[in-house]
Amino acid sequence: MHLTEQHILNRHDARFAAVDAASFAAKNLYNAANYHLRQSFIGTGVYLSYPQMYMLMKGHPAYTALPRKVSQQVLRMLDQNWQSFFAATKAYRENPAPFLGRPGLPHYLDKQRGRFPLVYTLQALSVPALKQGRIVPSGLALVVQTKQTRIVQARIVPKGQFYVVEVVYERDVRPAAV
Repeated sequence: MHLTEQHILNRHDARFAAVDAASFAAKNLYNAANYHLRQSFIGTGVYLSYPQMYMLMKGHPAYTALPRKVSQQVLRMLDQNWQSFFAATKAYRENPAPFLGRPGLPHYLDKQRGRFPLVYTLQALSVPALKQGRIVPSGLALVVQTKQTRIVQARIVPKGQFYVVEVVYERDVRPAAV
């Protein structure tokens, strides 16, 4: 089973500026990739799949502003948003009653205030630091202490005026005592 350990980074934390800059860069990548997807879908009716979007965006300055593994996760989350849009549209066509209106295309994030979550898979985390009980995401001036040993990923989620660093880890399922 996967569990989450959370750490809060507020505005007064010395690490906040680095995390905020990376989240802003992730927002820029999300918006740039979403622009290409929307233009393709609206103009030609063709949806660009994740591999097509990766090939299109891999040389883009917004893609290279982040570590490659993190940029890939941003594109994957955008792809999931589009897949949810298609599923909602299909459900709307079959039965529009539960909906307040027709589902809309995934929107852009705000140009100045928008931030996007950062997902660091195990490949984007420092392995020597993990062995010492620390989470050190690649390309980011951030160190988070943890007691967990079976780390799956680390997510940095913007929450208005602060960030939540979520350490996702595995734990074996224990049967309930009878």
